[in-house]
Amino acid sequence: MKKVSVVLAALSAASGAANAQSVTLYGVVDTPIEFATHVASGAPTINTSTGEITQRPGGNRFAMVSGGGLSGSRWGMRGTESLGNGLNAVFTLESGFSADDGKSSQGGRLFGRQAAVGLQHGTYGTLSFGRQYAAIYDAFSNFTPLGYAPLYEPSTYLLGSFRQDNTIKYSGTFGPLSTYAHYSFGAGQGTLGVVPLAGGGSGESPGNFRDNTAYGATLIYASGPFGVTATYDQWNPAVTVGNPGRAKKAGAAVSYKIGAAKLVAGYRWADTVSSTGNTFLRDDLYWVGANYDVTSALVLKLGYYYDNLKVLRVGTATAATNPANPWQVSFLADYSFSKRTDVYLTMAYVKNSGLNFDASPTGFASGYFLAQGRNNQFGTAIGIRHRF
Repeated sequence: MKKVSVVLAALSAASGAANAQSVTLYGVVDTPIEFATHVASGAPTINTSTGEITQRPGGNRFAMVSGGGLSGSRWGMRGTESLGNGLNAVFTLESGFSADDGKSSQGGRLFGRQAAVGLQHGTYGTLSFGRQYAAIYDAFSNFTPLGYAPLYEPSTYLLGSFRQDNTIKYSGTFGPLSTYAHYSFGAGQGTLGVVPLAGGGSGESPGNFRDNTAYGATLIYASGPFGVTATYDQWNPAVTVGNPGRAKKAGAAVSYKIGAAKLVAGYRWADTVSSTGNTFLRDDLYWVGANYDVTSALVLKLGYYYDNLKVLRVGTATAATNPANPWQVSFLADYSFSKRTDVYLTMAYVKNSGLNFDASPTGFASGYFLAQGRNNQFGTAIGIRHRF
C-alpha cells in the first residue's frame, strides 16, 4: 500500500530535543458488480410481539454493490508524535464510504470506521480512546477464511457489535503473544436485532451507567506456522433505561501454514438474554477454511460456515423458536496486478438464511433479504480494489 507521509520536525527550545510528527493519508476503493438470486424487494415485515416474520416477494438482483467486495471502501489519516523515552502520541481518523454513490457509510458518520487518540509505548503497548474496534474483532482477523471480506463472509453475524463508541482500548505485543482489551461506556449500537435500544444505544445514562456498556479481551499466540486465539466479549444492551440485558460471546480459532497453504478453523459461542431473563439468541457458530497461493499474484480462498441455532426470539415475542440451522460456502479468487491494485471473483451459496447469515439477530443488516417462499441464495461478483 503506497502512502503519502508528511513529516514535521521541530526543535524544543527548552530541552534541545527533536520532536518528530508524522501524518499518513491512506485509503481503499473497492467496487464489485454482483448477481444474487432470491432477493426480496425489501426488508421483511416483522411482528415483534408474536415473532412472526413475513418475507416479501422478489427475484434475482444484478447491481453494483456499495459495501465493497474484499474491503470496505475508506480513507483515513494516522499520525504519531514522538514524546521521548519511547513514548508516542498517536491518532487514527478513518471514514467509510460507498464507492458506487460516494455516500458516507456507518450511518453517515464522518469518521464511522475509527476515531481515536492515545499513547503508545514501544515496550508496554498502546492505550487509546474513542470509536474503535472491539477486542473480538482483533481475535479473528487472521483466523477467518476470507479475512472479513464483505462479500461473502458472515462477519457481522460472527462478531456482533464490533465497532464501538466511547471506548478505552489496550493493545500490546510481547514476542509471539498479542493481547487486546477494551471497555465501552456506551457502544452506540442502536438496536438489539430488530428492537430499538434506549437512547439509540449511546449509553452513559445518568444513574444507569451499565446501560449499553461493553467490554472484552483477546489473546493471540503466533509462532512460525502455528497460530491460536481466544476471546470473550460482552455487551449490555438496554431496551429500556436502567434495565440492560447481556449479549455474551466467546470463541477460539487456530491456523496453520503448510507451504503455500493456510488452514483455519474456529468456533464462536453466543448467548443473548434480556433484562427479564428471556433468551433472545443462543447459538454455536463453526467455520473451517483454506487459503492457497497459486502464484505470487493469485490467491484462492475457500470457507464453510455452519450455525447451530438453539434458541431464537424475534423482538419481544414471548415464544422462542428453534429454526433451521443456516450454512454457507464461500469462494474467492484474487489476482494482484501490483501491491496496490487487484481484481477478484467471489461467490457463495447459503441455505436457511440470506447471504452472510442475514437474519433477525443482526437486524437484517446485510440487506440480503430472502424472498418469499425461498430458503437459499446464491451470489457471485467480480470487482476491482485499489489501495493508496
